[in-house]
Amino acid sequence: MEPITPDPERQEKARQYARISRRLLLINLLLGAGYALAWLAFGWSKQWDATIQSLTPNPWLQVPLYLLGFGGLFYLINLPLAWYESYYLPHRFELSTQTMRGWILDQVKGLGVGGLLGLLVLEIIYAILRASPQTWWIWATLFLLFLNVVLAYLAPVLLFPIFNKFKPLGEEHADLVERLKRLGERAGTQVEGVYEMDMSRRTKAANAALTGLGRTRRIILGDTLLREFSPDEIETVLAHELGHHVHKDIPLLMAVSALLTIVGMYLVSVVMAWGVPFFGFTSVGEVGTLPLLMLGFGAFQLVVMPLVNAFSRWRERLADRYAIQVTGKPAVYAAALARLADQNLAEADPEPWVEFLLYSHPPINKRIAMAKEYM
Repeated sequence: MEPITPDPERQEKARQYARISRRLLLINLLLGAGYALAWLAFGWSKQWDATIQSLTPNPWLQVPLYLLGFGGLFYLINLPLAWYESYYLPHRFELSTQTMRGWILDQVKGLGVGGLLGLLVLEIIYAILRASPQTWWIWATLFLLFLNVVLAYLAPVLLFPIFNKFKPLGEEHADLVERLKRLGERAGTQVEGVYEMDMSRRTKAANAALTGLGRTRRIILGDTLLREFSPDEIETVLAHELGHHVHKDIPLLMAVSALLTIVGMYLVSVVMAWGVPFFGFTSVGEVGTLPLLMLGFGAFQLVVMPLVNAFSRWRERLADRYAIQVTGKPAVYAAALARLADQNLAEADPEPWVEFLLYSHPPINKRIAMAKEYM
């Protein structure tokens, strides 16, 4: 048997791609934090808030007007970096198949969907801030958790189709559909169907997922996966996703998310209580406090990110074991992982500090090594 490892030449490219991506991540963090801090430190947020209040006393109208200035300006400042990161760089490393027209259309769609969802979230949160300035963090947490559940249920049927086309697998994949549905039954979950997603319109990368809740639960396979991988390999990849269902990872992750959200919101409320008078605001319900809210919650997420990633890597290892055990095909799974690393240009053996800070999945080489233990 030939050794099952990612291609060395592809891995050299993957390491280069990963190094650049990490630098871009740092630039994005510094740019976002610096922008929000500048609005507070130079008084721009207070001035813009005062201007909006002079235009309208209606707090529900003040939120979109504030976002138009604060968010709109940041979007324009960040646009060249977004283009470099999401269009130029993937093309440079021969990962992307997207046209410039397609990229612009995605930007417009993302701005529309993200803008509407962001506006909804901020309208509700600032309504809570105005109504309960002392205990707002409790009610805001409950709202965010409820929203997460709703989005998980609706995203496959309402949001995902905005960006991609989905179609049920045709007769040519009938055997694969039956095989995947049997896997779902063994895992104790019913799926609404098996769908093909047009990933190749944007990328050469391959992926698969089990998405949705209840009646919207479905298996999604990228057309790149269907073209490049064998039915056995696809079966093992989907078995991994079903492993998350078997191990109750969805409710477990929701519980962890709830705990982190409420802790984070409480700490943000402490930051807000200090920062509101410090930066010249009169109440936490003023929409000009948004940069402070973002900085507080962003800093908390950054601090807990290594812990969240460590928890995620643990659950991913369990899902890997399930995939190997339920299919009985460790060599196939190891080969599929190696091919995914090559096709997606994923760094298979990152430095330990990179894995600790940034990896939500175990590195590919560690996953392959675990599969080989069952061979």
